[in-house]
Amino acid sequence: MKIRSLLFILILVAISAFAILNWNAFLAPTTLSLGVADIQAPLGLVMLGVLVFVAVIFLVFVVYLQSTVLLDGRQHAKELQSNRKLADQAEASRFTELRNFLEAELKKQATQNAETHASLLNRVDMLGREVRLSVEQSGNSLAASLGELEDKLDRGHKDVTHNLLA
Repeated sequence: MKIRSLLFILILVAISAFAILNWNAFLAPTTLSLGVADIQAPLGLVMLGVLVFVAVIFLVFVVYLQSTVLLDGRQHAKELQSNRKLADQAEASRFTELRNFLEAELKKQATQNAETHASLLNRVDMLGREVRLSVEQSGNSLAASLGELEDKLDRGHKDVTHNLLA
């Protein structure tokens, strides 16, 4: 129990005990002035009635404040929930946009990779043909040089053979 509630209950008990102990004094009639007229009434009972009336008004005010706070809390909770839902939707939208962007970029990268791959294959094929042509030309050149060498050797061998026979 909160200290305020305990203090409130303690004050109520003290006032009730005071009223019970002095009940005869509370009920003693007295002349009371209302400003325009004088009446005979027990002053203690009138003051006790005013005290009860003020206490009831304060209790109604406290209940009103608590209900207002509860309603405001519920309204804020609903607003918070709707704002959270909007934020979640915005985040989902951003994720969707990011996924679409990444897919587009990956497709563009794949296209560029395919183009680069095709270009490299064409370049490798062209270099392969050039190497084959160069090897073929080198082979032909080597074959021609060997053929000339053989001719020279054959001529030199015929000259030596011809000189020996002669």
